[in-house]
Amino acid sequence: MNTYVFDNDFPALQPDAPDPGPNDHPLFKTAVARGMCKVMCFHPWSDITLPLMEVAEIRAVIDRWTEIMSELGQTYQWVQIFENKGAMMGCSNPHPHCQVWASSFLPKEAQTEDKTQLDYFQAHGVPMLLQYGEMESQKQERVVVENEHWLMIIPFWATWPFQTLLLPRRHVLRLTDLTSHERDSLAVIMKTLLTKYDNLFETSFPYSMGWHGAPMAENLCKDCSHWQLHAHYYPPLLRSAMVRKFMVGYEMLAQPQRDLTPEQAAERLRNLPEKHYKL
Repeated sequence: MNTYVFDNDFPALQPDAPDPGPNDHPLFKTAVARGMCKVMCFHPWSDITLPLMEVAEIRAVIDRWTEIMSELGQTYQWVQIFENKGAMMGCSNPHPHCQVWASSFLPKEAQTEDKTQLDYFQAHGVPMLLQYGEMESQKQERVVVENEHWLMIIPFWATWPFQTLLLPRRHVLRLTDLTSHERDSLAVIMKTLLTKYDNLFETSFPYSMGWHGAPMAENLCKDCSHWQLHAHYYPPLLRSAMVRKFMVGYEMLAQPQRDLTPEQAAERLRNLPEKHYKL
């Protein structure tokens, strides 16, 4: 039942990375990028995945995520927890695991989310994703599963067929801010969603997922009220266990296109059983 964390053997970020030095030309801007890369195993067994783990075992994963976030967040302003599940998502090791990359800078996705949420907060006086979650909860048409503390939806702007967004019901900045009860219900809703994913095509459903929350380090003492903790799930499968969506051609060069609406995707997932097909 124990998780295990170790340093990545091939880290993309290193704490002692050299400074590239100044470059005055606007087309060739560079900056130092330092950080750490770790790997976290979810379970001692290699033939198990999150939806087949017990709720208590998933809760242990969440607790370890929180510990790592707290530890690395004292030094690095962005701590990215992410899981690539399945060979289709480039995962070469079948052992259930995730990665944690901590960086001295805000990556582009984090910068975009920070600006978007701040702009909305300044214009409307409420965290964007908190209000969005409340509105989706009222509409119900894109809700996949929900419980007392969490909401799992197909977002209105989804581009991947069964892309989901996981949101806490109250205003939460970071994983480290979750209460014990919220961690318990998070474990439950994660197991429920991932079971539905597997049941959709009766396969171990591939995806990339990751957590986004307010920046850490020097930002811990700043006002980050515009942020709302959330997790993204990006699965590639479209019509079967073997037929996936590709972001190519027009979608790569012009604009992503949807193969089914968010409402259709939510209904399909919502109507699936919560008991895993292997059981």
